[in-house]
Amino acid sequence: MDQLAEISAFFPAYNEERNLSRMVTALRQVLSEVSRRYEIIIVDDGSADGTKALAEKLALQYPEVRVVHHPKNLGYGAAIRSGIRASRYSVIFFTDGDCQFDVREICQLLPHIHSYDIVTGYRQKRADPFARWLYSRGWNLAIRLLLGVKVKDLNCAFKMFKAEGVKTLPLKSTGALINAEILYYAQKKGLHVCEVPVRHYPRPAGNQTGGNPRVILRAFRELFQLLLNRS
Repeated sequence: MDQLAEISAFFPAYNEERNLSRMVTALRQVLSEVSRRYEIIIVDDGSADGTKALAEKLALQYPEVRVVHHPKNLGYGAAIRSGIRASRYSVIFFTDGDCQFDVREICQLLPHIHSYDIVTGYRQKRADPFARWLYSRGWNLAIRLLLGVKVKDLNCAFKMFKAEGVKTLPLKSTGALINAEILYYAQKKGLHVCEVPVRHYPRPAGNQTGGNPRVILRAFRELFQLLLNRS
């Protein structure tokens, strides 16, 4: 496999102090193998634990690591948008900061980024509680019916983009709608999407927030706003 010339990789981090070093170590290793030039961006979404201090320490330790701080918790979508804006290179990769994906599987996505604008993973077997899985199935169906976005695993946090395409999308979501919004506008813009299977693992530390009722209500509120305002 040929090396990329450059890649930006980012991940949102909200109270991920116990996973942060592991994520950065894994990304540094794989990115140094697949790209001649790379950067890692930690998006600290107003964490209340030691995430902010540790992220700054890692940025001082490794010149390829940068940190974007939100002054307060703005939401998952806001963190993804900040990561996209902060990315400086022509290929962008993002995953979550909870270590539920093996970032070495970035090698599964790379061969396709030359031919597609977006390469999105889909979890072969989801390692989440049943309630989270059920919510995800219902959400995928709603997005398929209401927005016409037809992918196997909408919210899989293992995606790669060509920067020239994704940076032009009019993203507004601050919550869990963000993946649907990216793929909806990509579809409208005529960008080409490829799906690749990836593995999913139990969270090693910390707590999930995706199943929080407030997160779910926010996602549906933003979905209705998108439906009302789409042209």
